[in-house]
Amino acid sequence: MLDTTPLTRAVDHFADRLRAAPQSRLQRSAAAEALALARELALRAQRLETPEGPFHEMPDVGMFAAADQVTVAGNDLALVLGDEDALAEAVALVEEAQRRAGV
Repeated sequence: MLDTTPLTRAVDHFADRLRAAPQSRLQRSAAAEALALARELALRAQRLETPEGPFHEMPDVGMFAAADQVTVAGNDLALVLGDEDALAEAVALVEEAQRRAGV
């Protein structure tokens, strides 16, 4: 079984930083970056679980929910990942999104 701890740690760290960010940072870019990441992680999880689709886009439910959306999507993906390459790619996505978000 694949150890997905690196992904869950990266997701938790990003979510914690989002929760600690001031509202002005969330409004500028952090929340939008987090939502884009959550949508990508959710899409990857859906493709692994049900390759034939249909795929559903995670809704935008507001900047204060962005951290929770990243957490849910990241944990969902961690449950279905099957190989080290996909894990490393997911971790890199999270780290890059956090860098772009500036948190």
